[in-house]
Amino acid sequence: MDNVLIEIVVDDEDVEEVIDIICEHAKTGRPGDGMIFVIPLEDAVRARTGDRGKDALS
Repeated sequence: MDNVLIEIVVDDEDVEEVIDIICEHAKTGRPGDGMIFVIPLEDAVRARTGDRGKDALS
């Protein structure tokens, strides 16, 4: 099976729920199930329009 990288940006209050959902549906119990990294996102900018923050993500 090929490796897959999934990047998800969520509001801080949704982080734990998203982690729970990923773990519930993605784990096989075998080595290679992957890791979840939680890192702060300082800002997002849509290059085409210059929208920033949540406006850039919608």
